[in-house]
Amino acid sequence: MPRLYTYIVATDRGFAPNPFWGYCTLACCKPAIRRKARKGDWVVGLTPRKSGNKLLYAMRVTDEPLSFEKYFKDKRFKKKKPRWFSCENQLCCGDNIYRRLRNGSFGQLPSWHSLPGGGRDKEQMRIDLRGERVLVSRDFFYFGSKPLSLPRKLNELIVGRGHKCNFSATTIANFDRFIRRKPRGRNSDPTDFMENPSPGCTSRRVRQNAEKMCK
Repeated sequence: MPRLYTYIVATDRGFAPNPFWGYCTLACCKPAIRRKARKGDWVVGLTPRKSGNKLLYAMRVTDEPLSFEKYFKDKRFKKKKPRWFSCENQLCCGDNIYRRLRNGSFGQLPSWHSLPGGGRDKEQMRIDLRGERVLVSRDFFYFGSKPLSLPRKLNELIVGRGHKCNFSATTIANFDRFIRRKPRGRNSDPTDFMENPSPGCTSRRVRQNAEKMCK
């Protein structure tokens, strides 16, 4: 029987999850979920309590979870490699950030999980890579800045810290019926899209302004 995992999305930048380019992917954050979730399972992200514990996104894992190495090499996800110095949010928030190096370790592309200047954040790498796998969905419902209120019968999905996953078959069926009445795909931009341009974009603007002043 498929399982359903729920957790709180503390920051919604379009990075974790990444709902762009026709796939919803979870490649960073929530390592415990990424290690355990299987094809056919649901992963549900809710807003924090101060924002009403609303439904931010739901993805049914449609593909076999990928290793980081396979994810990085898969041509389907080339556009999910971040262009960190772009000032277009969709381009800089890519989650395909871990590539295998010749010595067998992983390198980290400049991203929301790297240091502000684009350098490797070793602690964040340790957390992300502990998840071992990337979850991929072509059957997803992303609401971002326009999250949905849950019906009362699904209030048990609400979680505090960590995640929940021991839901009954009845609860999972009720959620499936609820979500299938909603429009699939990306229905809104991420909550923090325009408010938080990437540090890469910011440093690029600073550099460009400095160059203008020197002319």
